[in-house]
Amino acid sequence: MSTEARAPLSVLDEILCTLLAVGTVLVVLLPAARGDSALGWLPMWLIGMPAVAWWALHGFAWPRRAMVDEPVVVAATTRRSAPQARRRVRPAPRSEIRRAA
Repeated sequence: MSTEARAPLSVLDEILCTLLAVGTVLVVLLPAARGDSALGWLPMWLIGMPAVAWWALHGFAWPRRAMVDEPVVVAATTRRSAPQARRRVRPAPRSEIRRAA
């Protein structure tokens, strides 16, 4: 447990948390909030959009994994020394060439 005091939540952070909580409660308790409206699919607007905005406010931070003693294996990328092959252009066979009548 850290002895550092947490920074107080910003106003925008508090608003987004409140919108996310209210939207979740509405979707869970009201069947009408689970359907479509003139604005589109309501759970997206009530839960999804505030959640993504809150995540963006925190810099799109991914949850951190627990540190393990095993090193992380990174795949080695190999670079080809030869240039990329090009497709050969072949002329069409004579039987497929159509002539105007």
